[in-house]
Amino acid sequence: MDDHAGASIANRDDPIPVIQIPFNTDDTAPPETEQQKLGRRERIKQEAERLKSKLHDVSTQYKTTQGSVQERLFNTLLEQVFPQDAEDDGTPKKDRRSRQYVDKPQFSLPVMSANFRRFNARIGIVFVFQNQMIRLFTWRVPTHTMSFLAVYTLVCLQPALAPVVPLAALLFFVMIPSFLTRHPPPPVANPSSSVDAAAAEQYAAYGYSGPAVAPPQRVKPAPEMSKDFFRNMRDLQNCMEDFSRVHDGAVAVITPYTDFSNERLSSAVFLCLTALVSIAFLAAHLVPWRAILLVAGWSATAAGHPYTQELISNEGFLANLQVIYNRICVFGAEWVESDIVLDEPAQVREVEIFELQRLEKHTLGGEEGAVLQGEWEPWLFTPQPYAPTSPSRIAGARPVGTQFFEDVQPPNGWLWRDKKWTLDLGSREWVEERCVSAVEIETEGERWVYDLDTADSKTKSTTTLSPPKSWEEGSGVSVKGEWRRRRWVRLVERKIVKVSPDE
Repeated sequence: MDDHAGASIANRDDPIPVIQIPFNTDDTAPPETEQQKLGRRERIKQEAERLKSKLHDVSTQYKTTQGSVQERLFNTLLEQVFPQDAEDDGTPKKDRRSRQYVDKPQFSLPVMSANFRRFNARIGIVFVFQNQMIRLFTWRVPTHTMSFLAVYTLVCLQPALAPVVPLAALLFFVMIPSFLTRHPPPPVANPSSSVDAAAAEQYAAYGYSGPAVAPPQRVKPAPEMSKDFFRNMRDLQNCMEDFSRVHDGAVAVITPYTDFSNERLSSAVFLCLTALVSIAFLAAHLVPWRAILLVAGWSATAAGHPYTQELISNEGFLANLQVIYNRICVFGAEWVESDIVLDEPAQVREVEIFELQRLEKHTLGGEEGAVLQGEWEPWLFTPQPYAPTSPSRIAGARPVGTQFFEDVQPPNGWLWRDKKWTLDLGSREWVEERCVSAVEIETEGERWVYDLDTADSKTKSTTTLSPPKSWEEGSGVSVKGEWRRRRWVRLVERKIVKVSPDE
């Protein structure tokens, strides 16, 4: 039933539109006016249009979702196997390809198959251009390569002519061939055959100034199951292999120097790049870029010549290059070992936790409103002091933390450096630093910071003319509030991840 749910007509959420035509069976009722008849016709017309639109939407959905039962079953299986875009779970993950950034359709086997067929039927022009570039840079036709080098030299010497190149390419490789297709050249008569004067005059009058005699050439996709379609599949297969080889080679060459697995080597590369960026920022205008681009272009094109390829593939030449490369590596390794020193100690930070306790209060019997202060009950360890004026407490939120000291864990990427927590004896300092108000501070003893009772604070404010303080030292006279807290500190150090040479 689920396979045909998308193609069946059923009363799911929206009611099926029904055309209602009221009939007047009362003979005594007054006849309808012209305005009432017109309103009834409009309502019937709107209902008919709504029904027509509903049927059109259902037929369109059926056409887009129809397919073989096997494809739909396999698509459903893939939706269960492959995970969808994960929702936000509080972890700091960032995937720029997620639907959170760009709304794109989910993976579907029928859509994938249809898109691949359409893409493969139209990708042939890319592979034709690729083959032309290969023929150009491998000197298959030397005159073409030399013409390219002449144009490249002209652009290097006169960079202002760079916009002319794409315009000229559009003119000579698109417009002129399209015109010649619509106006083909006149047929060439066979000199050995006898042609009368009338035919000769007809050939002479057949030129480019007359009307078009041929239809325009359209770029059409390659038909499926044709030779061009399978050629595109072959070229696409080889292109994927070439991309994989280039990708793996680039990762193997670049990654060891830039991922800081060898911190000395990556630090040396970082220093070199920083120096080059500084030099380029200050002296880029002094570099002869035209000459550099000219020599680089000629060298890269000359490297594709068959004679150059034969010279490069010579074993003696490769051996000399290997010797030079080994010397450069040895010199670089010696410089890295002697000048790049990584003797900085591990990064150390101080973390804090607040021990929070709650006061148990019991009402004395027989005396209305009398309160007897009970014992302080250990509540939990929290990263925030849960001050009376904190936004979370004003909003009515309960403190969040762990109940036992042993459950407090270091931050991610850090390790404990001290063996145990240390009580912070400077309770006044952290209270003033956080601008905590309506509290009472113990300057001796266990260094608790108590909440002040609200009723007691109002009484004191009415009986004294002195301005209220943001904090008070414990005097033992004021009535303490519901919560008290004290601060514990401990040192942590950055976790060092060691990478083995085999990774």
